[in-house]
Amino acid sequence: MKIPGIVVLLLASLPAPLLAMPHTELALCTRSATLLACQDGKGNYYSVRTEGSTFYLRGYEVAGKRLWAQTNSRHGALTFFTGLASDGEAWVGYSRRIGWTSVNRLSSSSGQRFNLHCSLVGGCQ
Repeated sequence: MKIPGIVVLLLASLPAPLLAMPHTELALCTRSATLLACQDGKGNYYSVRTEGSTFYLRGYEVAGKRLWAQTNSRHGALTFFTGLASDGEAWVGYSRRIGWTSVNRLSSSSGQRFNLHCSLVGGCQ
């Protein structure tokens, strides 16, 4: 499965998308009131746009030469998301906030599933 690495990290903490970029590459970002757009030194890019409680993520991965898009819809402590990549892969899941922790579950069309627990103090496991 080639789900974009930033997808899961953005679920855990949408205000900190720079953490999702590879640690060896710094991203250059531009921000407005409703849009954040970033690109790293290798040419990977992504953007996050907000409309009320809905977040639209779009990106491009140089290594896989694929475009991807994801929509997140927040309902209280729950955020539901669906995504699709240009190679046909699709994914669906949710993120649930419990205090300083988020529980993230993700399933893809390739049959893989992920459970990721993220904490502001302990990071993701």
